[in-house]
Amino acid sequence: MIRTKGFLRNVSFILFSSIGGLLLSLTGLSIGWMLGTLVMAGAFSFWSHTNSTSSDDKYVLPRFWMNAGQFILAIELGQKINLTVIDIFRDHWMSIMTMLLLSIVFSLLSGLVLWKFSHTDLLTSLFGTVPGGLSVIPGIAEEVGGNIGVVSIIQTMRVFLVVLVIPFLVSSFAVHSEKLEVSNNQSAFIFPSLEMDEMIWTAVLALGALAGYYIGKRLKFPAPWLVGGMLGAASIQAAGSSFAGHNLTPWWPNILIIAAQVFIAASIGSKFHKKMFTGLGKTMAVALFSTIGLIPSLFICAFIVSKLTGITFVTAVLAFAPGGITEMATTAAVLHEDSTFVVVVQVLRIVLVCIAVPPLIKLLHQRRLRNRAHSHAARNI
Repeated sequence: MIRTKGFLRNVSFILFSSIGGLLLSLTGLSIGWMLGTLVMAGAFSFWSHTNSTSSDDKYVLPRFWMNAGQFILAIELGQKINLTVIDIFRDHWMSIMTMLLLSIVFSLLSGLVLWKFSHTDLLTSLFGTVPGGLSVIPGIAEEVGGNIGVVSIIQTMRVFLVVLVIPFLVSSFAVHSEKLEVSNNQSAFIFPSLEMDEMIWTAVLALGALAGYYIGKRLKFPAPWLVGGMLGAASIQAAGSSFAGHNLTPWWPNILIIAAQVFIAASIGSKFHKKMFTGLGKTMAVALFSTIGLIPSLFICAFIVSKLTGITFVTAVLAFAPGGITEMATTAAVLHEDSTFVVVVQVLRIVLVCIAVPPLIKLLHQRRLRNRAHSHAARNI
């Protein structure tokens, strides 16, 4: 009985929070479900934590819902590693790796600036600026000790700045001026047609993601449901498509992606409380200026990569930009740039960030703690 009441309370909280996601999704923003749900859940949690009189009144969504959202997201990202991605990476691996490494390095430098000139700790600063995405990074940051509230806010700020500024700026460089209408397929394809072979392949990918989770958990991956599951699904997708000789397509309704965004956002928002945001004014100001500083460096790096590889400057900027995959790919399509290349680089960036960056940040943090301990011990001698 108690377990049933707890489940109903969880579902009620998620449904209530998703109202914000529904309203924001009506604007056509691809991350509307994620962002709107996060705002609604965070506001409700912040209010309830502030006005509660005892610890029993404070409500945090159980970890199950975050894991469920990460698992769905892992399959979504994993199935994108298909023959097209492999072919493009083989043809342009040097330029892709250059873009990925430069974007990560500049983002980490931005995080160091945030850490030096604000009251935010090193882990939170680096995870707040790393270009992994609002639906990916906060969950990983929480598992290694970062402030999930501050990370979510900084990630949101970065995504909004990039999504609002980059398409506007690159449009001025485009040679095509005809007006194209891009439909928002988020509502048009919520339930695609159901075919048995696609259902079977969906089940296979899910099993691959589940196996990846168990392997990732044994190898102590950060966020194994996301990272391990993504690697497992990606391995199955690449191997299956290579064996079949064409890209295998699962039955993957858009409602699953909406559910993943809602589950993750509601889980993050339920953890918001007043202490997370104490003294945040200076942090937000520094984060804003450091994020703005990323944009000129992005254009410089994209220009260099464009000259070295022959890829158009606009395509390089959109592929290099640490923003949303959908927004950058849509902009590329409207401007008649190589949208497939943009999607490939954006997806591979997220994969690389999920696998390599969290252990690196954790290592830097532990090394700093050891140096501080040694310095403290030396002063006491």
